[in-house]
Amino acid sequence: ISKAWGLQRTTVRAIIHKWRKHGTVENLPRSGRPTKITPRAQRQLIQEVTKDPTTTSKELQASLASVKVSVHDSTIRKRLGKNGLHGRVPRRKPLLSKKNIKARLSFARKHLDDPQDFWDNTLWTDETKVELFGRCVSHYVWRKSNTAFQKKNIIPTVKYGGGSVMVWGCFAASGPGRLAVINGTMNSAVYQNILKENVRPSVCDLKLKRTWVLQQDNDPKHTSKSTSEWLKKNKMKTLEWPSQSPDLNPIEMLWHDLKKAVHARKPSNVADLQQFCKDEWAKIPPQRCKRLMASYRKRLIAVVAAKGGPTSY
Repeated sequence: ISKAWGLQRTTVRAIIHKWRKHGTVENLPRSGRPTKITPRAQRQLIQEVTKDPTTTSKELQASLASVKVSVHDSTIRKRLGKNGLHGRVPRRKPLLSKKNIKARLSFARKHLDDPQDFWDNTLWTDETKVELFGRCVSHYVWRKSNTAFQKKNIIPTVKYGGGSVMVWGCFAASGPGRLAVINGTMNSAVYQNILKENVRPSVCDLKLKRTWVLQQDNDPKHTSKSTSEWLKKNKMKTLEWPSQSPDLNPIEMLWHDLKKAVHARKPSNVADLQQFCKDEWAKIPPQRCKRLMASYRKRLIAVVAAKGGPTSY
């Protein structure tokens, strides 16, 4: 066999021996270097990160060192990864008090079985700030070593975002309503004027039924005594709203679409920013609004499932 295949006789002998003993010539599992992290140390790691997910690998390394287990912090990350625990950026969500959680759960349960027609005739409103250069988004570049500060590999920044625009907008299932630019500081009087100039025309443009309802959050300007009296005087029925619940307002999705579209046009000054906001808001497809409202019940189900806590929306 050795001559026929041009192999060393010791190699042939070893292969035959392996076949007779194990019934295979494949490489068998080998123990390799014994792990430094004992089963007890592993349980300690899992317990610590389960108790406090913000614990760093360096802190875990120090904790193991106290029980005479010396390993690199990358080894700790790998071991946690094998147990399904991976380092991730935490999601940012509004702080919810027990009162907020109870109100959210109550709202979701109350409206869970509302007909689709109710949501289709709700006018959703909100304000947002659009910054000229201040989008807080993670970016990545492909570059070689020692080229970090080349012009093509940096993102220019401007103090305070370089300027911004505060806008008020509304939409319904039939499409986007009016968008108003807020100049200066907004108080109850300014808010009431925005409602006066934009709500009724939007209701007419969107062809909402006479039973339409106005949605607004619990900002102090929205719930002040003067605003409440103004709404009552103008016969605008409002939807009761749980505080700290942007995930229940689908207009947040349209704000994301708007900011993405506006920044893609690279406005160079605040005047451009205002005009681009108006242009892009008007371009939002009615089908987008219709889909958001068609799936609204899923948001309520998510809140009920989370028992009033944060959702993925």
